[in-house]
Amino acid sequence: MHSPLFADLVVLLLVSIGVLFVSHQVRAPGIIAFLVSGLLLGPHGLGLVSAVHEVEQLAEIGVILLLFTIGLEFSLADLLRMRRVVLLGGALQILGVTGVVAGAAVAAGISTNEAIFLGMIASLSSTAVVLRLFQERAEVDAPHGRVSLGILVCQDLMIVPMILLIPVLAGGSGSLGSALAGFAVKTVAALVGVVVLARFVVPQLLHKVVQTRNRDLFLLTVVTVCLTTAWAAGEAGMSLPLGAFLAGLLISESQYSHQALADILPFRDLFASFFFISIGMLLDVGLIADNPVPLAATVVGLLAVKTVAAGVATAAVGGSLATVAMTGLALSQVGEFSFVLAGTGIAAGLLTETAYNWFVAASVITMGLTPFLIRLGGPLAAGLQRIPVLDRLVGGDLVQDPSGHTSKLSGHVIIVGFSVNGRNVAHAARLGGIPHVAVDMNPTLVQSAREDGYEVVYGDATRKAFLEYLGIERAHAVVVAISDASSTRQVTALARSMNSACTIVARTREVEEVEALLELGANFAIPEELETSIEIVARLLASYLIPRAEMDAFISELRAGQYQMFRSLAVTSDLADLRQTLTDVEIQTLRVAEGSALAGRALNETDLRNVYGVSVVAVRRNGSMIPNPGGEQVVLAGDLLVLLGLAEEIVAVTPLIRGDIEASPGLEAGVAGG
Repeated sequence: MHSPLFADLVVLLLVSIGVLFVSHQVRAPGIIAFLVSGLLLGPHGLGLVSAVHEVEQLAEIGVILLLFTIGLEFSLADLLRMRRVVLLGGALQILGVTGVVAGAAVAAGISTNEAIFLGMIASLSSTAVVLRLFQERAEVDAPHGRVSLGILVCQDLMIVPMILLIPVLAGGSGSLGSALAGFAVKTVAALVGVVVLARFVVPQLLHKVVQTRNRDLFLLTVVTVCLTTAWAAGEAGMSLPLGAFLAGLLISESQYSHQALADILPFRDLFASFFFISIGMLLDVGLIADNPVPLAATVVGLLAVKTVAAGVATAAVGGSLATVAMTGLALSQVGEFSFVLAGTGIAAGLLTETAYNWFVAASVITMGLTPFLIRLGGPLAAGLQRIPVLDRLVGGDLVQDPSGHTSKLSGHVIIVGFSVNGRNVAHAARLGGIPHVAVDMNPTLVQSAREDGYEVVYGDATRKAFLEYLGIERAHAVVVAISDASSTRQVTALARSMNSACTIVARTREVEEVEALLELGANFAIPEELETSIEIVARLLASYLIPRAEMDAFISELRAGQYQMFRSLAVTSDLADLRQTLTDVEIQTLRVAEGSALAGRALNETDLRNVYGVSVVAVRRNGSMIPNPGGEQVVLAGDLLVLLGLAEEIVAVTPLIRGDIEASPGLEAGVAGG
């Protein structure tokens, strides 16, 4: 007899596929599709799923895997660099939301202890929603992505102290101070353990596993490290997802983190979808229908308070207006761990059943609105920058150039972003003697780059005053090499408005951004995904011996046409003709064996072209290449012969070169004639 969970999972997946397909057709975010699926399937909808608790357990695995993959993409060094964001930014955000919500609750007649509890559950944001959206938008590494992650890490750490505080707020007995001291000791011990394991244990373990060349063993080891660390963190009083994040940090210190990430991603996406579906199941449509105006006011109030609090916290740690706007909107929803906290509060008598239902409805709605709010980050930042007071107050200390070098530049290149692309541009400019200055928002990166001799300043290029500081009016070119699509558009538009004559080259991840960047004033918009594809095409055509001039002409057509021809898989007639004539031609490299009849003989004595139809186009000997060798070139044992010919011809000559046959008929005739 089948388990009820199995039938529920089949129904759940079928409904989710249908809703996700419809959402894709109307360009709605995938998270919305999963929330709607949960609403339809849950007890407040059609009631098609009965094993709600089991689905919630699968959802918890999804959150664990999500935090694990985030940890894989970071490192302990990254986490240490973010300590100011985690400690200061996270604390300000939590205290700000808790204080405002608690104050409003007290004003509404709620007791002080209950009001503080409401403030605590409102202060937490959804790690799963925020990080999933940033991963879809490739913005985890953007300034707002890193600040958001730092604040979310702080929130996850504070869940346990909040739970320990509940009995005190409920009027129970127990020493809060000793409980918090015990938690602090466990936290420090856990962090020390992570450092030790990351440095001395996990990399060596993975190295031993990889040496077996068994992919199943590697995947099983990675999953075991994830779940074991999460379980240990739970036993120590921390949350399971936070433990999974620490597990990701463990593996991120090894050289195998990228393979681990690739193996885990399919499981993460599947189980994470269960999380969003389970959240949708909590939404009570009847409550919304009966109280639309009060509930809407509650949602708007929560969004406003959390956006402002997160924005202020971001500004306090040195974020730009763009980062303030994006981070504030990203963290404006109520998080999944608030449900855990609320459940504990119900048991302690701090929250009534009615209040809990209101809280759930408001929280789920804020989660559903998050994808749309994040899209408003760019326009909101642009609007904030037009307010002079805010532009002076926020990020006012972000210009750091001890040398004052920028004031002396003219006809220079401004490089926005100093990751791999920006560093390469700066290196080329330095080699070419081109005056340049780079800017980045990562202070550690700026410091190391300056130590390497590069002209890099710390600042926010989305601000007009800062571009003026960089000498935008005197600049010859601007290269925008940052990963944040919204900031790329802002810098491009601002640079063009301040210098109508300069050349602007903007980097973007996706082709869809090209047209928008060109409209904003970029002279060239380089999409990474298609430039990579073009490089692949170039290498492929070269392997078919397509003439270089024709290959360059084809690639130029691709770029000149904004890649439209590439999207439609069009191809020039010349290339199509050449493809038909060269598909059977191969270039192979074979080593001359000690016993080969070719060893010690000149190429014109071997008669390889007449007898076998192959040509020797190069000889590699002792690490040196002899291109286009003449007939008098003597072949030695150990030489690598680069042969050109049809596949069957190369197969036929292989035994001769390897010494498997004594001599070819042509070679015997040549020797006899000599």
